[in-house]
Amino acid sequence: MKINLKSKKIKNGKLSLFIEFYKGHHIDKNGVNKYDREFEYLKLYPLENPSTSEERRKNKEIYKLADKILAIRQAEFYQGKFKLKNDKKGQITFMDYYEKLKEDRFETKANYGNWDAALKHIEKYCPPHKQLKDIDTDFVKGFKRYLNTKAKTKSGTPLSQNSKYTYFNKFKAALREAYTENYLEENVLRSVKGFEQGESTREYLTYSELQAMSQAECKYPVLKNAFIFSCLTGLRWSDIDKLRWSEVRDEDTGSRIIFRQKKTDGLEYLYVSEQSRNLLGKRANESDRVFRGLKYGAVYNTEILRWCMKAGITKHITFHSARHTNAVLLLENGADIYTVSKRLGHKEIRTTEIYTKIIDTKMKEAANLIPELNLDF
Repeated sequence: MKINLKSKKIKNGKLSLFIEFYKGHHIDKNGVNKYDREFEYLKLYPLENPSTSEERRKNKEIYKLADKILAIRQAEFYQGKFKLKNDKKGQITFMDYYEKLKEDRFETKANYGNWDAALKHIEKYCPPHKQLKDIDTDFVKGFKRYLNTKAKTKSGTPLSQNSKYTYFNKFKAALREAYTENYLEENVLRSVKGFEQGESTREYLTYSELQAMSQAECKYPVLKNAFIFSCLTGLRWSDIDKLRWSEVRDEDTGSRIIFRQKKTDGLEYLYVSEQSRNLLGKRANESDRVFRGLKYGAVYNTEILRWCMKAGITKHITFHSARHTNAVLLLENGADIYTVSKRLGHKEIRTTEIYTKIIDTKMKEAANLIPELNLDF
């Protein structure tokens, strides 16, 4: 049998890499020569004609990973043919194996963002040449300690409980799959407990606080407009940051944003109020960003806190708090939970139900059911 790496053209100027297992040929009952072949599509998609140094670098990484997978498949074949112990499997590095699993999730959008985010921390902890065969329980416990004590966010703050929970789960998922596929001889996760998932506080602004924010001065006008726009529409930072004028439709019945969510890849049709549309300003070229000059980083995050202080707000507000604000204001003003869920682009209604805790009117009424006491202090 011949085992070769091949490719075929697909859309967007890319190639799809696959492994061909050629087993020979035979003559069928009609006298036609038939090839006996099987294929394993690697879900790796290099550019056919890379034009920049970054594209060439990315292509090189993809082909390097594909060659390693090919070597593994060839080793697996010879192991079976000659009944050899397969030592090759464990020689793949953990970083290469994790990268392969991450790319497998790109096309299916199955938590690709979380896998990619976890990778950035794994790269800081794991030596690049660490092979699967050398991974043991101490290595797993070490990564858990790293997340708990050393790992930082982009802005230099410790990871939240839920971030630790998510990243460690991706790390464990990779090792679990490696064990299932016989890259690991023992289950190194057996005695290691994961992080508990925490119920995060969803900080938001009340209507009066949002009004105060709109009146207060912000050093960066584009940040102010984008933040308030998010409060009024519920759009995520990632979707606001990439928003183009071609996605803004001014129609006879009002304005709406037709866009593809960066997080879920879902196509959304979002009607926006006249006030929200006015925040976008005058229409520019279709390919231009709507919020030109908007940046992500510690400078803008810090400015949001300064802006809050000027408005007399002491809550720890981040840009994502604008999205929480939108959900709370919609529910408080009579929107049903299904509509709110659709506007926020949630895939499951239970994600939206978390906001109902914030505006639970029955719980608010219950707080005042007990008659007042005659207290003498």
